[in-house]
Amino acid sequence: MKRILTAILLSLTSMLTSGQIKNLLETDGVKMALHKANVGKVTFMKGNIPLNQYKKSDFLKSFPFLYRSDLNIRVFMDNSVTNYLHQLAPDLPAEQLLEKGNLQFSFYVDDQLIYKENISPGCWIGNANELKNTLTTFRIPLTSTKGENLWALHLWERFQLNGGEKVLTEGRHALKIEIRPYINIDEGNKTKVGNLIAEGKVDLMIKTPKATAKETAIQPIKPESGWGISDFKFDKNIIKSLNSEIATYKLKDISSIVVIYDGKLLLEEYFNGADRETLHDPRSAGKSFASTLMGIAIEEGYIKSEDQTLDQFYDLESFENYDVKKRQVNIKHLLTMSSAFQGSDAHSESPGNEENMYPTDNWVRFTLNLPMDSKKKNGAQWDYFTAGVVLLGDILNKKVPGGLEKYAENKLFRPLNITKYQWQYTPQKVANTAGSLQMRSLDYAKYAQLYKNNGTWNGKQILSPEWIQRTFMHQIKIPERQNEFYSYLFWNKSFEYQGKNFEAYYCAGNGGNQFIIFKDLPAVIIITSKAYNKPYGHPQTQKIVKDFILPVILK
Repeated sequence: MKRILTAILLSLTSMLTSGQIKNLLETDGVKMALHKANVGKVTFMKGNIPLNQYKKSDFLKSFPFLYRSDLNIRVFMDNSVTNYLHQLAPDLPAEQLLEKGNLQFSFYVDDQLIYKENISPGCWIGNANELKNTLTTFRIPLTSTKGENLWALHLWERFQLNGGEKVLTEGRHALKIEIRPYINIDEGNKTKVGNLIAEGKVDLMIKTPKATAKETAIQPIKPESGWGISDFKFDKNIIKSLNSEIATYKLKDISSIVVIYDGKLLLEEYFNGADRETLHDPRSAGKSFASTLMGIAIEEGYIKSEDQTLDQFYDLESFENYDVKKRQVNIKHLLTMSSAFQGSDAHSESPGNEENMYPTDNWVRFTLNLPMDSKKKNGAQWDYFTAGVVLLGDILNKKVPGGLEKYAENKLFRPLNITKYQWQYTPQKVANTAGSLQMRSLDYAKYAQLYKNNGTWNGKQILSPEWIQRTFMHQIKIPERQNEFYSYLFWNKSFEYQGKNFEAYYCAGNGGNQFIIFKDLPAVIIITSKAYNKPYGHPQTQKIVKDFILPVILK
């Protein structure tokens, strides 16, 4: 009886607060007995139980929360998302409502608000707009052992990063979730939040995993690493603490950590099933190899200079959206991601977003067909643009003897004694410079140390010092990041430790993969990780460097 009264009160409150605004669209309604009895509820369940099989006995009151678990919620509403948004902005059509609004999730732990997020308007399941127009109940995973509904999993991970992990300590904790509609109002860029749609609570039983002595121990460096072994003395307890955090999932999905100190191997650690022979996928960290090969090709005269423009390599008038500004794009603009193409991987609506490129049958044609951005000036603004790096690979493939793949083997990999690696390929079977060049961690370390050695390896000059000097410059500032810059497909920032900043240039890829070359410290760090598309990927890499590696090498 109490549940029925609560449902009636929620429905009446919704009608009163909306001024009894009529629904904009017809919904699926509230038909099932289970739904009627639980309108306004966020219910918790183990795994994905289909709605037609879901019973009150499946509602969780408590849940043993582990690193790998399947905690789901099913939300019972009395209306659809679009109609809730309509109550907030009655004058807008359905299409604009869905472009400007969605649901707000609030996470409470032990009655304390920990995290609140307005999920992106594009977040939903399946045919997003149609479902938001009609559904009155939905299911999402908060944690999952399967790859599904990434936005919901990322929402939970952001909650964890923004205080959840700190308060969900060993023992029992009450988790409450509240859901409200929100919409962004154009006037002053304000956000209007509606009344409570649904709420629910579950007790989480947190049991922190314990690391074994074997898991925390520093891994011995095996023979035949290809490196001299460092005799640098350091506090081994710091690395044991690092290994413990990885073993207990405080640091997640790390696969390897290699530290080169003063040109010698100091640490070689592998995790989560990886070992010395594992080929890692560092995603966009592989872009930097295109810069290296371009530097070698320029030094050898196959490319005249980084000032060469696209019209010297392509008949631009044969592509769509011809523009004189396209003729002015040069190799340097592509190396620094500062061309004026309408291409931005940071914005899903951008025509040149990499996700629009991958399904096409010709990535070069896709890129050269793109229109130019009237608001951009070549060389003036940084905007991450993967398709531009594909052009660099195509230019190299056309100009160097034997093509890009053979040239890389002869001029870079063989001199570094890198014999085990795997390229990905474009639809035209050209080695893909957009990323995912897979290698062993020790071989990534050779590549990074080549830059630290000013282009030499075993006494042989592989890459010109002048190219490295131009690479290790603040070529262009990264917007909205303080004191961070971008160069020739290398990133630049400083790591702070004990009040001092230590500048580094680094290759970076999705998942927290980074190859770090310190400017004024005799150190190179390789961190590989499989935290792909996870919000904690790069933050935890930063933590490893600041809280564990720098304290070791700086004592």
